Amino acid sequence: MVIKPKVRGFICTNAHPVGCAASVEEQIDYVRSQGDLGEGPKNVLILGCSTGYGLASRIVSTFGYGAKTLGVCFEKAPSERKTGTAGWYNTAAFHQFASKENIYAKTLNGDAFSNEMKQQVIDTLKADLGKVDLVIYSLASPRRTDPETGEVYKSTLKPVGQDYKTKTYDTDKDLIHEVALEAANEEEIANTIKVMGGEDWELWLNALADADLLSENCKTTAYTYIGKELTWPIYGQATIGKAKEDLDRAASAINNKMSDLNVKAYVSSLKALVTQASSAIPVMPLYISLIYKVMKEEGTHEGCIEQIYGLFKEKLLQDEPDTDDANRLRMDGKETNDATQAKIKVLWDQVTQDNFHELSDYAGYHHEFLKLFGFDIEQVDYEADVDPLVDW
Repeated sequence: MVIKPKVRGFICTNAHPVGCAASVEEQIDYVRSQGDLGEGPKNVLILGCSTGYGLASRIVSTFGYGAKTLGVCFEKAPSERKTGTAGWYNTAAFHQFASKENIYAKTLNGDAFSNEMKQQVIDTLKADLGKVDLVIYSLASPRRTDPETGEVYKSTLKPVGQDYKTKTYDTDKDLIHEVALEAANEEEIANTIKVMGGEDWELWLNALADADLLSENCKTTAYTYIGKELTWPIYGQATIGKAKEDLDRAASAINNKMSDLNVKAYVSSLKALVTQASSAIPVMPLYISLIYKVMKEEGTHEGCIEQIYGLFKEKLLQDEPDTDDANRLRMDGKETNDATQAKIKVLWDQVTQDNFHELSDYAGYHHEFLKLFGFDIEQVDYEADVDPLVDW
């Protein structure tokens, strides 16, 4: 079939297998171009391995350090009439490239929050790899089923403490407008923490430790975004922020409980980027369009692969990495420094419907959005007939 993007609101409902493979190869080429990275992890478990920062982590692990990887994701397979998800095609391409290098790569598709998936991972590790020395937690989901009670919890994107009005950009209507967000109640805050907080990260590390599958000096990190003043009301100091604070609690709990193995757990704060998750959050499409403009002009813009390469090389894999006051690894400094934020604030105050495309880099935002799904990539022929049926 000939596959063209089908965009509805803040999501694209299809994906291009050739485009996704080209995007994966581009990231692999970047890592290879950096030269020898030295010693690194040997066996890596990546929870949420198929898109964004999780996929970048898998690529850096494999093509930067030669690590064997076991990935977990939740993706939809293609059919003869419908494409698979972008994550499905990304994973298929990753497997092909890893196979060419004769490097072990296996992916389990299912609910990473479930006890069944944890057991499946344990069984696979025991059969194939043994102990892991790096665990990446990069799951993003709007809901989570508690593995013990079966209760389904749903996250909420709301401010905390008081209602909030701000500018936002509607990508579907090409419209700058004001959005009013009602403050979350206590139940909504608690449910969001249940979905997006650190509980499941802890459960994974506990399960691996109980199965004797964590190596001594194992490292683990969960990814977060903290942001600054412009995004705090909907991110850092909102329901998502409360959940992300719980990651700090979980990191401390993991470190304390597993001190006998010298396990080091960190929360890693990364910069704002176009992802399937960030596209759904009010304010973020406008904010990201503005930071892309400023950071590209400053020469400091980075994508997923550059951020994760830097995180691994400069911080995560170091014996005593620099951390902030909350023991987090910070890769967001090029975005959150005062000088850059001041430039973004000026644009934020100036931006209107009439000047949005002049003041922002929405063209860059939109390109990155389409690229998430394998579209708008220069070397790909989107008029060609392609087979959507790609397997791992």
